[in-house]
Amino acid sequence: MSNILYFEDFHADQVFEQGGYTITKEAAIAFATEFDPQYFHIDEEAAKASYFKSLAVSGWHTAAASMRLKVQTPLSKVAGGLIGMGLEQMRWPRPVYPGDTIRIVITILETRISKSRPTSGIVKYRVDTYNQRDELVMDGLTAVIVPRRP
Repeated sequence: MSNILYFEDFHADQVFEQGGYTITKEAAIAFATEFDPQYFHIDEEAAKASYFKSLAVSGWHTAAASMRLKVQTPLSKVAGGLIGMGLEQMRWPRPVYPGDTIRIVITILETRISKSRPTSGIVKYRVDTYNQRDELVMDGLTAVIVPRRP
């Protein structure tokens, strides 16, 4: 692959991995205080009586941290940037807790030339986010528009 990636550089079953992002308690509380101020994300004592039994990282913080990891993969070299077309699915099958270290696995599911914009293609992929125990903590399906090679 060249330094810049085009639609032709992607194929089904291609995998990109990136890891090693630890979410600290301070970062989890700061994020949740601003964007998801539910008590089990911001109040350590009150969180003990919650479904999670302790302070839990907001799922949206997990999603944002996963995005940070995504732009550290070769996907960051897509010509024109990662232009998202929308999120088809996002799930949080188990919580992330402060101190957890996450990693992502991106699997290309399909590629096709855009019908409305034939100079570009659509790359659909799954992002799986795992904690340090290799437990799935988030997954999602999305697609990006990628220019075809000139």
